[in-house]
Amino acid sequence: MTTTEAPLDRAEIVPPAEKQTSVPAADLFNTSNAGVVVERVAQVRAEFRNEARVFARELAEHINKRQTGVSSVFVYEETFGVKDRIHFLIHLKSLASYYPMVQMGDEDAAYRESIAKDRVDNDKGGGAWDRLFVDGSMSETVMLPQFWGMYGTAVDGKLEKQSTVYTDHTVDNVPPAWQQTSQPREQHLHSGNAGIVMHRSAQIDYNFRSEARKFGREVADSINDNMAGDCTVFVYEEAFGAADRLHWMIHLKDLTSYQRLLELHVRNEAVRNLYFDQRIPAEQGGGTWARMFVQATMSDVALTPQHWGLYATQGRG
Repeated sequence: MTTTEAPLDRAEIVPPAEKQTSVPAADLFNTSNAGVVVERVAQVRAEFRNEARVFARELAEHINKRQTGVSSVFVYEETFGVKDRIHFLIHLKSLASYYPMVQMGDEDAAYRESIAKDRVDNDKGGGAWDRLFVDGSMSETVMLPQFWGMYGTAVDGKLEKQSTVYTDHTVDNVPPAWQQTSQPREQHLHSGNAGIVMHRSAQIDYNFRSEARKFGREVADSINDNMAGDCTVFVYEEAFGAADRLHWMIHLKDLTSYQRLLELHVRNEAVRNLYFDQRIPAEQGGGTWARMFVQATMSDVALTPQHWGLYATQGRG
């Protein structure tokens, strides 16, 4: 007699990032509803890999609880790539959220105490959080949800005039990323509920600024239209960094969803045609999407939501 093992509960093994916090999911910002997403990356010193993770999670939870309605922070680790590299996704309601975050750093006594407290045991030399990470390895990328007409680009003369940024002079925020897709919101995967978040970035060739953005959105639509519940893609633009750098936040239900993503690009002819269609006008030399981006600038990193004990590290206790 053979026995069949019960299927693994992947969301139990790798809980989504919104499980990191005590704040209810309905009160959190994520990549679908935030006005700004800041990705902070830092390389942990191997000797302090446990202490650094505890610090990262404590910092995120403090912000989530003190800045509810303003900012939400999730912590991730690279699924494949550089080990012990921590990614914080900091979701802000809007650019104006920068100010209460700075104010917290100035005036929140508990926050300042957490930053200043010793994180390293005396037998390892002692020290605060600054000993936990490799010097100079901490960097940030600021991303805004992409909307038609952004940064002086064109689509068809109509779509550019339909965003709230164009139609409403009182608006103080860009449209959130969930408005990019017709995929039902209850099926959206985002940084809070996805099992894996894949971040793809690429530098646009300045000659094809408008064409590249249109292609980027159409690719996202092709996935969203065919993989609801399994994958959701949102498109972002970089602010305060490299001009015309496009970012795709690709949210997978779990790592096996990547297999379905591969299958979609093999079996669906309409999706495949997106990559073979001539997208560049003949007067500009013609060509497919491959001419729209600076060569060798497209890169991916897959992120796993951090949980206690991940990658053989100690739990919080």
